[in-house]
Amino acid sequence: MESFKKTCEYAKEKGMIVIADAKRGDIGSTAKGYSNAFLGKTQIGELEESIYDVDFLTVNPYMGTDCVKPFIEDCKKYNKGIFVLVKTSNPSSGELQDLKLENGKEVYIQVSQLLEKWGEELRGDNGYSSIAAVVGATYPEQLKQIRKIAPHTYFLIPGYGAQGGKAEDIALGFDKNGLGGIINASRSLMCAYKSDYWKEKYSEEEYAKATRAEAIRMKEELLSAIK
Repeated sequence: MESFKKTCEYAKEKGMIVIADAKRGDIGSTAKGYSNAFLGKTQIGELEESIYDVDFLTVNPYMGTDCVKPFIEDCKKYNKGIFVLVKTSNPSSGELQDLKLENGKEVYIQVSQLLEKWGEELRGDNGYSSIAAVVGATYPEQLKQIRKIAPHTYFLIPGYGAQGGKAEDIALGFDKNGLGGIINASRSLMCAYKSDYWKEKYSEEEYAKATRAEAIRMKEELLSAIK
């Protein structure tokens, strides 16, 4: 956790927006503790201090509104944001998230509608709220569907690269202006030196150069698909 804290501080020093993919979520009182640590302030002795002070935090909503409310309150108070799990990129996500409710809607549809409601008071000048969603690129049809249902919800889109999501799939999560999402890639960047694109050009010791090259390649591929 100390390493995590130092990493967050280093990124902030470089002017980066820091998203903590911690997937926190619990009953109200515990959720408040998590929110204090990542988004707000915690009482340490006689002082209130930020522990991690990230800009965004991923949140698991599957215990209902009261487990998300403390995070939303801190988003308002400290000008922060959250990405709430709606339709995740992992293979078995459908075991729960695709189940149909009595009203005929899938669970992920219900969550995306709740998200639009939760974010109403935190919409910015461009129409998007800081109460945002995690929607995986590995499920393009659901990605397209959720974009229509939640037009004011910004998307964090995992699954591109190592998990198999393609640029043309990801394009479905953006609006007509090419806005509304941020792409998450981890293994495909960290281990780019092993990929077919770069293994002949960069050694393991040159992993950072390979990562940079892959990030540029991904950006160009994504921009081409979105446009």
